[in-house]
Amino acid sequence: MQLSGQDFHKTRIAPTPSGYLHIGNILSFALTARLAEQTSAEILLRIDDLDQQRAQPEYIQDIFDTLGFLQLPWREGSRNTEEFMLNYSQALREPIYEHALQELVKTGEVFGCSCSRSEINAGSPDRAYPGTCRHKNIPLDQPGISWRLRTDAGATVTVKNLDGTITEQSLPAVMQDFVVRKKDGHASYQLASFCDDVHYGIDLIVRGQDLYDSTLAQLYLAKLLNNTVFAGTVFYHHPLLLNNGRKLSKSAGDTSVQYLRRQGWDARKIYRYIGEMAGLREVTSDWGTLGAAYFKTPS
Repeated sequence: MQLSGQDFHKTRIAPTPSGYLHIGNILSFALTARLAEQTSAEILLRIDDLDQQRAQPEYIQDIFDTLGFLQLPWREGSRNTEEFMLNYSQALREPIYEHALQELVKTGEVFGCSCSRSEINAGSPDRAYPGTCRHKNIPLDQPGISWRLRTDAGATVTVKNLDGTITEQSLPAVMQDFVVRKKDGHASYQLASFCDDVHYGIDLIVRGQDLYDSTLAQLYLAKLLNNTVFAGTVFYHHPLLLNNGRKLSKSAGDTSVQYLRRQGWDARKIYRYIGEMAGLREVTSDWGTLGAAYFKTPS
């Protein structure tokens, strides 16, 4: 892949502490580190812990243990669990999310939804929201409801890609009327991730291809809120590592770095394994050689 030749201010690695980090996470972090090195960008460690039901202290600690073991770099962000909880937890940025939610309400495009996930799945095999509550006028202060954003099916967003190309995309069906506030009263992933990237001044985002739809939803938020900062962000969506043709999962423990370490694997062996899984021709032994070999390989 040919880079556009531009430099960036800041990128980020943003793990979610809902399980132990797996080799797919490490590939993404290594590519982020490599691109940051090439484009003079600083790296922020941002841990997305807003979902308190899934975020566990042991998984937060695993993030620091694994990044340290594999010597992955970052300049901004916490260095341990205690510092993270005191200074960087998403709970500390709730006022920012609430402000964004109220700005969205002012647009008149937010509506209340009482549907459960099982009800949506039953009525829509492709997981797309069928618009059940779109015109019910459910009060936004009613307990136990989520807030959805009434999206324009014909609207497009502009995606700026790392190779210098620009693409116009419409929201896919699964992102029509997406949730901006969950039933527990907390901001959704889409809103919180958008707000955090704006808050920290991120202008380069590296993420897996499975998050492309999230990119479109977050760019839609930027467009609706007239946020030119996020709209100018450059994206690189990399292919995923697959295990027998299926996306890696944090529930599949045999691909976690913790599991491999318990089997006696050192960092060099883990990086070599990731390189092999990615189909790279060169032997990889650290994040630098992994990133260099990856971007040398035709995509």
